[in-house]
Amino acid sequence: MEVSATAKYVRMSPTKARDLANELKGLSVSDALRITQFNARKAAVQIGRTLKSAIANAEHNRSASIDELIVQNVIVDGGPVMKRYRPRARGSASPIHKKTSHIKIILKDRD
Repeated sequence: MEVSATAKYVRMSPTKARDLANELKGLSVSDALRITQFNARKAAVQIGRTLKSAIANAEHNRSASIDELIVQNVIVDGGPVMKRYRPRARGSASPIHKKTSHIKIILKDRD
C-alpha cells in the first residue's frame, strides 16, 4: 500500500530541499520525523509538514499503523519561477529568480 502527500508552490529552492530529501529515503516514519524536527534548515519545516500530512492520510484513509510505515520516496521538483529585477548602477537592472518547489512524499508499508 502506498500513501502520498504533496505540497505545491513552496517558496524554496528545489536544490536546497533535495539534500534533506535524499537523507529521508528508506527511513521509518518516526526517524524521518525526528530528523525534520531537529534540523535547522528551512527545508526541514516544509518537508516535515508534508510528512505529517502523509502520515495523516495513511491513518485516516487506509487505517494504517504509524509503526509499520517507511518513507519510500521524497520527490522535490521545481515549480514556477517568479522573475523580479533589481536596479543596478547606470540605469541597468539585474534579474532575480525566486524559485518555488513541489514536494511529494510517498509512504509504504514495511514488508
